[in-house]
Amino acid sequence: MKRYVNASILYALIAMVCGVFYREFTKFNAFTGKTTLAVVHTHYFLLGMVFFLLLLLLEKAFAFSGEKTGRTLALYHTGLNITGAALLVRGVTQVLSLPLSGGYDAALSGIAGIGHLLLGISMVLLLLSVRRKV
Repeated sequence: MKRYVNASILYALIAMVCGVFYREFTKFNAFTGKTTLAVVHTHYFLLGMVFFLLLLLLEKAFAFSGEKTGRTLALYHTGLNITGAALLVRGVTQVLSLPLSGGYDAALSGIAGIGHLLLGISMVLLLLSVRRKV
């Protein structure tokens, strides 16, 4: 259960850093439009901190963790951080008004999509683990 608390704390800190970065980076560059940087903060808070706090409660109630849970959590962490990195890169390019070639734009979208897929798959696997213990 301690790993869920530690992950929650880590993602809360990352979310706060991302929120401050978004605010200061856009202010420094006098950017007032919409940017993907705005959602990095909320992705890490909800999919990071809140998700792991919920897993903590589920673990306390149902003791669902098994031998495969570690691999599923590694998949989840990977998916969340790939998604966060892709959103961060996309947001920085938007704020700096960097021109993206069609290939680079598609690759960045594909990377974010892969991160989201990994998140979704690992969430379903974790929920199935919980269901087996209920």
